[in-house]
Amino acid sequence: MPSSVPTADVSPAASVPTVADAAEPAPVDGWRSGDLPALRAELDRIDNTLHDLLMERAGIVEYVARSAKPAAFRPGREASIIRRLLGRHRGALPSAAVVRIWRELLAGTTAMQGGFSLSVCDDHQAASLTQLAREHFGALTPLRTRTTADQALQDVSERIASVAVLKYPSEIETWWVALLRRQPKLHIIARMPFWAPRPDGAPVEQALVVAATPADASGTDHSFVGLQCDGDLTPAKLYSAMSKAGLTQQSMLVHRHPGSSIADVLVEVEGHLNDDDPRLAELRPLPRRPIVLGCYALPVGMPVR
Repeated sequence: MPSSVPTADVSPAASVPTVADAAEPAPVDGWRSGDLPALRAELDRIDNTLHDLLMERAGIVEYVARSAKPAAFRPGREASIIRRLLGRHRGALPSAAVVRIWRELLAGTTAMQGGFSLSVCDDHQAASLTQLAREHFGALTPLRTRTTADQALQDVSERIASVAVLKYPSEIETWWVALLRRQPKLHIIARMPFWAPRPDGAPVEQALVVAATPADASGTDHSFVGLQCDGDLTPAKLYSAMSKAGLTQQSMLVHRHPGSSIADVLVEVEGHLNDDDPRLAELRPLPRRPIVLGCYALPVGMPVR
């Protein structure tokens, strides 16, 4: 009898992989490259969910707006929100993107609660403070520019603008002296930029925000104290007095008036202070009781001088 010839196994389990099968990459998190339409549908579903949550959040903001709270802009509360979100953030989305998304969201909900607007003292050709203001307060917030700090402060005093954006105090930038005597009182309430590191092209100039209402505490803050000193009270003596009073000094600026022995002093200290803080009384004798000019939430990821 002729010997039997073995036949090839043609069962599906033993079939040779096709070219298409060989080119198909291993699934990533359960998805294959051929699932692109399904992935896009999933993104649409997530976008709809995000939008639903944004509308739900806006509805709650409407209730908050009717709660008779003193001001729509709460820089301390906003800073604590962003810090909390960054603390829980995971994944490939850059942290800076989270800050930008929520800054725009917070700007939108602030606008819901009333006519919020900005007055920016910006005489720089590159308009760096205007860029900072847009970054912090949103691209659509009404904004006017002024050439002097006094004009911007006057806009706030006259309720033409909600806040003024001014260059960070220095030996040249002495607009803070006006806050010692201006009535009604104005308050430093925020510092910009709020996040770092700064990417190429982003403004790096430092600025402060001034408003008619005081800032709320964020949990990690610095305050500005304004006071007057005579010729006998040197910066070294004042530093020692503040240390004894339990105030941790970060910086000091002295502005001397020509022909006068009295100097105005701006001291930046750790913590959130108000005018009733008992430590301020321990700084006497002074020609005038110290005045808390305001405070700001410490920026995220930025070394503060």
